[in-house]
Amino acid sequence: MVQSRIRSSLVPFTAQKFQQLHVLGSEFWFRGYEQTIELDRTKLIHAHLTKTHSSSTTSLHHNFNPSAQFNFLVTSYIKNGHPGTAIKIYVYLRRNDFRPDGFTMPSVLKACAQVRCARVGEEMHGFAVKSGLDEDVFLLNALISMYGECGKLYSAGFLFDEMPKRDAVSWSTMIRSHFRNGLLCEAVKLVRDMCSSGLRPSDVVMITMGNLFASLGNSGLAKATHACVIRNSSDEEMMRVPLTTALIDMHAKCKNLPIARRLFDGLIEKNIVSWTSMISGCIRGRELKEAAELFSRMQGEGIVPNEVTLLSLVSECGFLGALQLGKQIHGYILRHGFVITSALISALIDMYGKSGDVKYAKALFHRSIGREILMWNVMISAYSRARCIDEACNSFVQMKAAGLKPNEASFLSLLPTCAGTGALILGRWVHSCLMKLGMADDLMLKTALLDTYAKCGKIEDASRLFDEARIRDICMWNTMIGGYGKHGRGNEALLLYREMEEQGTKPNGTTFIAILHACSHCGMVEEGKKVFHEMVHGLGLIPKVEHYGCMVDLLGRAGLLEEALELIHTMPWRPNVTVWGALLAASRLHRNSKLEELASKQILEIEPRSSSYSALMSNFHAAMDRWDCVEEVRQRM
Repeated sequence: MVQSRIRSSLVPFTAQKFQQLHVLGSEFWFRGYEQTIELDRTKLIHAHLTKTHSSSTTSLHHNFNPSAQFNFLVTSYIKNGHPGTAIKIYVYLRRNDFRPDGFTMPSVLKACAQVRCARVGEEMHGFAVKSGLDEDVFLLNALISMYGECGKLYSAGFLFDEMPKRDAVSWSTMIRSHFRNGLLCEAVKLVRDMCSSGLRPSDVVMITMGNLFASLGNSGLAKATHACVIRNSSDEEMMRVPLTTALIDMHAKCKNLPIARRLFDGLIEKNIVSWTSMISGCIRGRELKEAAELFSRMQGEGIVPNEVTLLSLVSECGFLGALQLGKQIHGYILRHGFVITSALISALIDMYGKSGDVKYAKALFHRSIGREILMWNVMISAYSRARCIDEACNSFVQMKAAGLKPNEASFLSLLPTCAGTGALILGRWVHSCLMKLGMADDLMLKTALLDTYAKCGKIEDASRLFDEARIRDICMWNTMIGGYGKHGRGNEALLLYREMEEQGTKPNGTTFIAILHACSHCGMVEEGKKVFHEMVHGLGLIPKVEHYGCMVDLLGRAGLLEEALELIHTMPWRPNVTVWGALLAASRLHRNSKLEELASKQILEIEPRSSSYSALMSNFHAAMDRWDCVEEVRQRM
């Protein structure tokens, strides 16, 4: 069966092609197979090898053994983006008693990693142990990479721990495996262990470290990584584009834009990745003018952005809601005749939707041809974000009528509309659709449904969904705790928090925001203080501005205004509008005009053009008969 599947993908085997193959074979074998052969030529050689392998009268280049020939074939298919075919060849050969060597196995393991085929990888691991190849560092690194890509980190860790000797690739592979599986803290620990071992990190390791700390967004760790790179690199090595680009991306994502810009300006040769990292960093850091200037300068220096660059920049504009810059990039795409792929058009629709221009997003969507599921999903999401319930539902129905099966993202685009607008009937309809499609047990979808029921006033339905869930992640726990809080059921929120801890789920910052909100709405001051103390001193979490805002709200609602003000003054962060807004609301509730005026002034200093807070300040002065102050505030509005 395997043999027939392999042969079915081959080109028709004619006498003319057989003759071409001998010419190609001579050229290939003399040149060596470190150079990639095109896919069509790979298939020709594949056809001939399959024919000669089953024939005793024919042989291709007797000077080369079958291992070398099939190693080429496997490697070439992988390089041409066909790892699945490479694995099928290996399986076929093993069933015909072919013994892979130390060159075949790493190549096939790479293919297994790409398609996440752990079963074949595990069989190869067993063969390596039986054949005495399990001490080869090159092979062990390939096995660790395969296990890591397949999500089997326990097996990867066991191999790594048992390695007689580790090189830079071993460390880099382990760090990258944990990073890609979302285990960032474990990846950081591996970085520290590697540094303690005295190993000089290679460029690959340092680039992996840069990517890791970029994802964490930790400015301190980013600077420490940069220092490590400087210590372990010569001036010449520091000018290598891939390494410096990784540092630029890391600092940009950690909001160290001045450092990123110095590194960028210091690069003698800048590639498209360098430009993309710097421009994306500026967009993320809200330096939109600088981003626009860099985009223009990039074009002036003859660097033509590719689809990856354009996708990245358009997506960043969408996340930030940077409509004008997004339009500028869209205009550039149209003027220069770029092929607008489905992914790019989807990113543009998403950008316009997130920036509030739903009308243009809709026009772009209707002008597009061959709409795929991604395009429908971003359009539904744009309608949902704009609270256009009818349009979102109609698009969902039209998508199904077009023969496209809704996926997880389709429902995750629609459910926030139900939750945000209290559309209970629509929420129940979505729930029934999920049950019919067999998707109701999906963790993310169940959490979104739970949130919808809670926000639509059906906390009992939300609780039932939570109890039915066989697997619960931190998001589901947080959503249920938050739901109880919004419904004034603070005791149940606290009980659920304790249950979560007992079941081994570690609370995060969002958990404590949900609990503190619950305590605030239910007047549970002492319980809220205790939870805040646990967060800081028990778990060692650093409170963010949002946590302080919750505490100010908790104290303010209880009439402890002076204590709330003292907490604001002792914050390690600069208080934002949310914090002062909580104090303002509490001051008005308890008729403390002095603190009300103080909070209002602080808010207007932070957001001088805020019409809502300006109106509150104007009303406050009017109530105090300060008409000159009323006039001053209204002039600023």
